[in-house]
Amino acid sequence: MSEAAPAPPRTSREERVLQIIETARAKRARFRDERITLAHGAGGKATQTLIEGLLVPAFAKTGDGVLAQLADAGSIQAGGTSIAMTSDSFVVKPLRFPGGSIGELAVNGTVNDLAMAGARPQALTVSMILEEGLESEILKREVEAIASAATAAGVEIVGGDTKVVERGAADQMYLCTTGIGVIDSRARLSTDGIKPGDRVLVSGPIGEHGTAIMLARNQFDLDAEIDSDTQSLWPAVDALLDATGEQLHCLRDATRGGVASVLNELARSSGVSIVVNEAQVPVSPIVAAAAELLGIDPMYVANEGRLVAFVSPEYAEAALQALRRTPGSEHAAEIGEVRAEPPGMVMVATAFGGRRVMDQLVGDPLPRIC
Repeated sequence: MSEAAPAPPRTSREERVLQIIETARAKRARFRDERITLAHGAGGKATQTLIEGLLVPAFAKTGDGVLAQLADAGSIQAGGTSIAMTSDSFVVKPLRFPGGSIGELAVNGTVNDLAMAGARPQALTVSMILEEGLESEILKREVEAIASAATAAGVEIVGGDTKVVERGAADQMYLCTTGIGVIDSRARLSTDGIKPGDRVLVSGPIGEHGTAIMLARNQFDLDAEIDSDTQSLWPAVDALLDATGEQLHCLRDATRGGVASVLNELARSSGVSIVVNEAQVPVSPIVAAAAELLGIDPMYVANEGRLVAFVSPEYAEAALQALRRTPGSEHAAEIGEVRAEPPGMVMVATAFGGRRVMDQLVGDPLPRIC
């Protein structure tokens, strides 16, 4: 594998701008908003403020506990076994979209959060909030979708709950899940494990889920079809652990806010810099076209079956080949590397030879995508 290109020298103006951004990001998040907006659920800056400024201080026993790690799943010890737990909610509109539905999404989204902790998914509970007047055939289809996705992911539905609310109060159906998995003995995953020199891999073309949702809403006059990437990511994680073991340092699935939000979150929490090579990021033509029409970067578009992996440089090629041998990850790519400076920031090496800061998502350009 080729050596990473050295960072070009920064001008004094760049140094000043980066210092201002670094200082701003180092400040503790404080939740001061008077009302909740859609942006608080988009996975960007508003979400970070809500979680770090309100929820974690209220729920975490200590500043460095499990919850404060802000991982996709929390871990506990039970009878000498390391267990991962996660919960999620799904409010996607429309309920069915090219390549999937809310039922399939609920299963895959939950097992993927477990997989990002290095845990083999074992069981789920599913709770349904149903709107008065929902057609029984719609409910039956989503129950079948949940059952089919659970079988494909190798998990058992072991419990749940059902509530019905007044007409107009739930937009047909909302789903809430809890998942449990056993952490694999090969896994040593944490944000603290990310080190300068690590390579950044993505398991396939980005932005396909968010784009599929947009097309299902008839938001664009595009003569093209694209399916959501929703799938279980445990097979990809299993393959990565086989190929790299402890040299696999961290995993995240790039859902709300896309790959850009994941990279910003991890750069900030681990105190490193991440450099993305724009030309190496896999993006399908239809996703690129939709993003251009909407005026957003595909890096901010949601995924439901793509992971971002941080792996030691000497194991990056083996990890990449392991992903490409896994169904659903055939087009995995190495998109960047970890550096020490400037800490907490994501930089993009553009196709034109320049550099820019890739900031966290602001606002919510794609509401209700999961």
